[in-house]
Order: sequence, then structure tokens, then C-alpha cells
Amino acid sequence: MFNKPKPKPRRRWDIPNVAGHRKSSRLSTAEIFVGSFLLLIVFGTIGLKVFPTFYTGDSLGWLDAFFTSTSAICVTGLIVVDTATYFTFAGQLYVLILIQLGGLGMLTFASVIITALGGRPSLRSEMAIAGTRETRKIPARKIMVDILKFTLICEAIGATALYLIWAPKIGWIEAIWPSIFHSVSAFCNAGFSTNTDSLMSHANSSATLLVIACLIIAGGIGFIVMEELALYFNNRTQRLKRISTHTKVVLITTAILVILPCFCFALFEWNRSLDGLSTADKITNSIFLSVTPRTAGFNAIDYGKASDSTNLLTILLMIVGGSPGSTAGGLKTTTFMLLLLLAWSRLRGLRVAIFFDRSIPDNTIQQAMGLFVIVSALMTVGVFLTQLFDDPFGDDPRIFQRVFEVVSAFNTVGLSMGITNQLNAGAKLTLILMMFVGRVGPLAVYTAFESRFTKRSDFRLANEDVIIG
Repeated sequence: MFNKPKPKPRRRWDIPNVAGHRKSSRLSTAEIFVGSFLLLIVFGTIGLKVFPTFYTGDSLGWLDAFFTSTSAICVTGLIVVDTATYFTFAGQLYVLILIQLGGLGMLTFASVIITALGGRPSLRSEMAIAGTRETRKIPARKIMVDILKFTLICEAIGATALYLIWAPKIGWIEAIWPSIFHSVSAFCNAGFSTNTDSLMSHANSSATLLVIACLIIAGGIGFIVMEELALYFNNRTQRLKRISTHTKVVLITTAILVILPCFCFALFEWNRSLDGLSTADKITNSIFLSVTPRTAGFNAIDYGKASDSTNLLTILLMIVGGSPGSTAGGLKTTTFMLLLLLAWSRLRGLRVAIFFDRSIPDNTIQQAMGLFVIVSALMTVGVFLTQLFDDPFGDDPRIFQRVFEVVSAFNTVGLSMGITNQLNAGAKLTLILMMFVGRVGPLAVYTAFESRFTKRSDFRLANEDVIIG
């Protein structure tokens, strides 16, 4: 009486694999995200090799081109050659394009272009960009367009301010390119500079350091936070009735990490590297010292001659980094604050972490703890490999410099104590890996590989406790 529906033919990607679950031929969001950075690094490396007009002298070798491309796209700022003297204008422009693409993220940049042309980005692209819980109230398409708006506006304002500061000193024509380059590099938290000494020659220019610091904070605070604040303070729309806990955590943590280290740096370097500057310039440099490690990489002092206390505090700030959804790297301000909230709640005998009358979900706390462990382990492995490759027999006592270098690379900072171009091939490859994993995030790399190679299990084994302590 009734015709039975014909079974749908099995497609190649619907055939169960040996693990017992269906394996999709489509790329996951994590795979697309990680793959896009890999692809961009490859193209960047090839471009640095095939265009001799990028250089004032000899071209970069393959390893140094690979290192420079990774450093630019991962907005790190570690360099093996002097950007100011080794590259021509065309070469510096190419590096700046790589920085811009890396800062925005290749997926975000492509989605913005598609949206501007009237198309619609794929759901996977939108998920990659609007992946946090706080973005549920904000349309993903609007976020993608506003990312480009925020970026161009901030970089234009920064370039104009730097141009007005530098033009009377170096010339009205000569100041155009350095102003644009430093504005983009600062907003993307890249740390590349067209000056051989980065910003050390501007240590007595408080205006320069404050503009750069503001650009670093704007780029590192996170696009989601900027979007939410814009919607919250827009009286015409009133689309958001309250500031989310995420934004509060980011803003408060950022303020704390700027103010408190500033006093410490002033104490450590007031009569050392800051000696000879005016009181106002010393204060400005102290503020800059607390801003640039998270994770910009510009330096107004020589970290190779700074005190050990300054370098140790700088390492801690580099580990924290910027905020989620920003151009910055690092552990992230939210993870850092959640760990502090967890410790404080346990000291008070509370079972949950509380922030501004809101309980933080246990799952989020566990993710923060897991990320901290993973990041710590990866940096430890990076230090070990760098030491092993560069000084296997322990004759060179520069272990602190290598720790500084690895932490700077993994957290995409770019600060250095001056040993980057002295490292051998193995150590440089280790730093390249650290920069890449630190930029895309260890969880994204793990998820990309896990989705392809890990067997999925639908059962749970019996529980058994383990004694702690």
C-alpha cells in the first residue's frame, strides 16, 4: 500500500571509519583557521625569496625568510635582520601587508571583503570570528565589518598623530611612511619598526610613546570588547542594556596590568636605563614598559642592559598577553583573571568564582586551568629545545636570554635581549614553531589535529579517585 522510501546512497564522507564514527570530508573551523595561517606564512616566505627588489643587498635565505614571514604574520616582531636597513621601501611595504593580514586574521579579512561585495560569509567563517559566548547578542556579519572599521580608524588616527609629532623633526615628506608603518605595527601588536633601535631614539618623546601605547592597548583589548562598548554607549540603538562580564574582566585586568607594573618598572629602572631623562619622560617610559610586553614588542630601552628584575617582570607580562579576539597573543587577560578569581574564591571558602555578582561557570574555570598548564608546558619545551639546539653542552651561560626569547616568541611579543640573529638553525625553527602555535593558539592546533586523527569514543569508563597532595 505504501511505498518504502529508498535508502539514500552512501557518500564517500558518510562511510563510517575504523573508529566507528562518521568522518566528514569538510574542514572544521579549527582546521580552516590554522590552515589559513600556514598558507599565508608559506606565501609570505615565497614572496620574500622571489622578489630581490625587497632588499638593499643580498636576499634572505630560506630559513631567515621563513622566520621573518612567520614573525610578521604571527605579529611577533622578532627579527633576524634590521628592517630599517635590510629592506627597501617595497620590502617594508610587503612586511607591513603581512602584519596587517596576520593581525586581522586571514579569515576575518576574507569575510569582510565578501560582506562588502554583498555576499554572505560561510557559517564556519562566522563561527571562527564570533566564537565567544558574548558575541551571541551581536550579529557576526556586523562584527566582521566593524573589525575592518575599527582597525582602519584606529590606524588612521595613530598614523596622523605620529605624523604630527615626527614631521617637524624629520621632515613633512619623510615622516609619512614611518608614521603609517608604526601605527599599523602598533595596532596589530607586531613590534616591527623602521628604526634600527625600535623606539629607543624616542625615549625622550612622551607624546610618541603615549600614542604607540594607546594603539597597542586598542589592538590588544579585543574586537568583541570594542564592539560591545560601542553598542552600549550608542544612545540611538540601545541594543545592549549591560556590559557583559567578559568585557568587565578585560577592562579591569588591562587597567591593573598597566598601572601596577608601571610603579615596579619605575622603581627598577629610574636610575638605571631611564637615567638622564626628565621626570615626565621617566613616568611615560615606565607606563610604556608595562604596555609593550602585552604583546607589542616595541622597546624604548635596551633589555639586554636592563635589570634582571625588569626582565623577569617583563617575562611575566609577556605570558599574560592581551585579550581574546584581539591582535595580541599570550595566555590572555581573561585566563589570568579567572585563575586569580579561582584562588581568591578558594581562600574565602567559596565553591565558585565570583566577579561583579556573577558566578563564572566551572567549565570555563577548568578550561582556564587547562590552558595555563598547556601553555606552561609548551614554553618549557620551547626553552629546553632552544637550549639543546643552541648550546647542547651548556658552555654558554645565556639561559635567561633564551627563556626571554622563547616566551617572547610563544606569546607573539617580539621583545629580545639581542640574541635572535645569533641563534642557529635548530633554535630558529623552534622559535618559528613557538610563534605559530602561540598565534593561532594551542587549543586551535590541538582541535585541528584531533578532529582528523583522534578516535571518538561514545562510552565512559568507571570512575576511580586519585589521592592529591
